[in-house]
Amino acid sequence: QVQLVESGGGVVQAGGSLRLSCAASGRTFSNYAMGWFRQPPGKERGVVAMIRWSDGGTYYGDSVKGRFTISRDNTKDTVYLQMNNLKPEDTAVYYCHLHSIVPPTATRDDFWGQGTQVTVSS
Repeated sequence: QVQLVESGGGVVQAGGSLRLSCAASGRTFSNYAMGWFRQPPGKERGVVAMIRWSDGGTYYGDSVKGRFTISRDNTKDTVYLQMNNLKPEDTAVYYCHLHSIVPPTATRDDFWGQGTQVTVSS
């Protein structure tokens, strides 16, 4: 059974930094991508950043490019999100997400963490 355990959320002032961690367990993740989505109050959930386990390829949402960095530690099956220069609009529940990488016609496995609150005060 796949489990995603998140840590690192909290309250920070604008301009500050936080690092989120997400540890995965339950299977081998060589053909998976893992990362973070966020859901601000009253808004839909959207992608923040993703990383491929196999080669470290990354994707960032436009609003976080240049401020957030995603990385992975294959030995620990853990992904990190370093968030710098935080803004009040970054306030959201951040969800760890893991999905298998499959052809478009195949069924993808999707897994979610429980969510961690990040609050940025102005």
